[in-house]
Amino acid sequence: MWSIVSAEWFKLRKSKMVPIILAGPIIGLFIGLTSNLESNMEGLPINNWYIPLFSMNLTYALLFLPLITGVFTGIICRYEHQSGGWKQLLALPVTRGKVFVAKYVLVMLLVMAMQLLYLCSMIAVGMIKGYVDPFPMEIVWKSIFGGWVATLPLVALQLWMSIMFKSFAAPFAVNVIFTLPSILAINSKTIGPYYPWAQPFAMMYVGGNTDDIFFVPWEQLITVVGGGFLLFFLGGYLYFQRKAV
Repeated sequence: MWSIVSAEWFKLRKSKMVPIILAGPIIGLFIGLTSNLESNMEGLPINNWYIPLFSMNLTYALLFLPLITGVFTGIICRYEHQSGGWKQLLALPVTRGKVFVAKYVLVMLLVMAMQLLYLCSMIAVGMIKGYVDPFPMEIVWKSIFGGWVATLPLVALQLWMSIMFKSFAAPFAVNVIFTLPSILAINSKTIGPYYPWAQPFAMMYVGGNTDDIFFVPWEQLITVVGGGFLLFFLGGYLYFQRKAV
């Protein structure tokens, strides 16, 4: 398994992955520095570090995080869709299951790296603006890790779509089509908790109940995120096992 992951990482090093990983954190940094929520919250008993969490998460977690995960899955399957790459790969002494799992694990590691860089951009905003309030480590880490957990089903589905379609544009278009309605879904108490593309924002939004795991109820985490992950991961895994190459 480790050799397969290493081989996938070697292929990714040849692609322009670094600018893609930096795109979300840089945009979040720009939003955090240009937002003027401090003036609106002046006098309120609130930790200043929550201000960049509110302003940056709105755009990053709602749009850029789910969209960029789709770019990751498209890139990690791009080489195999060119010049009979699937046949060359599967001719090696590796199983299809291990190849699928290795690609999924590597994409999730890339998402975690982007989340950590986003955390660095959040800290940079606070340092540049001179926040003196205590850094809410527990809340921030819950937001960062919660956003990563929320992408588990999305990455599984997008990897499935990227394996299915040869064109990079097709799975990305599907991801965009389902990401944009999340802007409306988060405002609905009936649709929002069950819409997979709205979960990154819900689990990174510090305005939720801080007593809940990742700011959402356990039932929502298990059924929507956990259930969606099992459904999409097993679907993609079984599809790849039977895919004609």
